Amino acid sequence: MQSSCGVTQDCALQPSPAGYVVCTGLHIASPIAASPECAQMSTLLDSAQLATQLVWQGDAELWRIVGLSVRVSLMACVLGGVLGLALGAWLAVARFPGWRGVIWVLNTLLALPSVVVGLLVYLLLSRAGPLGAYGLLFTPTAMVFAQSVLVTPLIAALTRRLVQDALAEGGDQLRSLGASPYAAALLMLLHERRAVLTIGLTAFGRAVSEVGAVMIVGGNINGVTRVMTTAIALETSKGDLALALALGAVLLGVVALLNLAVAVLHGAAQAAGQRREAWVA
Repeated sequence: MQSSCGVTQDCALQPSPAGYVVCTGLHIASPIAASPECAQMSTLLDSAQLATQLVWQGDAELWRIVGLSVRVSLMACVLGGVLGLALGAWLAVARFPGWRGVIWVLNTLLALPSVVVGLLVYLLLSRAGPLGAYGLLFTPTAMVFAQSVLVTPLIAALTRRLVQDALAEGGDQLRSLGASPYAAALLMLLHERRAVLTIGLTAFGRAVSEVGAVMIVGGNINGVTRVMTTAIALETSKGDLALALALGAVLLGVVALLNLAVAVLHGAAQAAGQRREAWVA
């Protein structure tokens, strides 16, 4: 006998009160022929098909959410990049009492939880906070501020390592020309612009995929502060799997494109280095 899910049984099937199908001839209870599993599989396939249609047909709500996500993360990376590049370049050449402690704090902030960042920014922007008078809470500006706080330590740490390695190879020539340590660090950033762009792409991937901070300071308001990650969490809890899957596919595509761009830039940098070595030789 064949069940509703297409599973063949050699015994008589009768429904039990618990929702299982009982093989009375063998006295074995098996859940494999119960209808909820079939319904779940059908729901998943239907949701995936509808999600594909939303992406392909350019659903307005979907792409509005995607557009806001990209704008917020780009602005956060620009702000965090200005601060992080300057801080990282300075830490690469500066030496002062407590320098190792500052480096330790910076490396610790690389693992800073996004919900902690959201909480701190919320306290700053709330009405009782020092910036509460500006009314920035639950706005895209607050989300930009939170994400910039999140990516600045990442950019600074990667920049410090980049400048240190670059100065170890070509810093003596710049110092012989009279460049100050900080000026030499900034010139190395200009010289290693492909690596700097890779750092920026890495920071953008960190920003666009985080959910905790923007959920706290943005409030996930429809049409105002709802971004891809917060919309995925909300739509999944509501049972709207189609929109959640569509947003998840777009988010995965964005991250995949970022990884591809990083790989291309890394390959271009290696090829340029090989050409320089061949020219010198």
